[in-house]
Amino acid sequence: MDAPYVTPAEASAAEAIAALKEELAFFDDWLDRYEQVIDWGRALPPFPAAWREPSRRVEGCQSQVWLASRLADGRLWLAGASDAAIVQGLVAMLLRIYSGRTPEEILAADAGGFLQEMDLIGNLSANRGNGVAALIRRIRALAAAPHASAAGPPPAAAGHQAA
Repeated sequence: MDAPYVTPAEASAAEAIAALKEELAFFDDWLDRYEQVIDWGRALPPFPAAWREPSRRVEGCQSQVWLASRLADGRLWLAGASDAAIVQGLVAMLLRIYSGRTPEEILAADAGGFLQEMDLIGNLSANRGNGVAALIRRIRALAAAPHASAAGPPPAAAGHQAA
C-alpha cells in the first residue's frame, strides 16, 4: 500500500505485537520505552495536511489524532497522525498492529491488552489512556463496518474514506 498508509513489517497482528513486546522489553525503564515509542512515531509516513480535517479526527483524545482508512484487497489500510509526540508513537504502534490486516484479524487482535501488559497505558495520563482506547475503538469499528467484512471489492466510496 502506498504512503501515507502503513505497511507493517510483520505478516500478522500477533507477530507485530510479539515484535513490539520484544523491542520494548529491551528497556528496563518506562521512560526509555517512551523514547522508543516517540522514535516510532517520528518514522510514521507523513500524513497529508489536507487530511487533517474534522471528519478524520478521533474524538476522545486529549491531543489531536487523525485516522484515515482504505479497504483494498480485503485488507484495511490505515494512516494516522497526532500533534503530540508520544501519541504519534502510540498511533505508530497501533498502525503497525492493525494496518494491512483483514477485518477479522483486526477484530481478533488485542492491542489494548498488549499496551496495558507493557505498562504503557498505566504510565500515561488518564486522558491520554482514554484517547488510545478511543483510537482502538475507531479502528475496530472500521473493521466491523459492513463494507469491511463483505467479500469482494469495496464500494467506490470506501476508497479514501474518512475515518
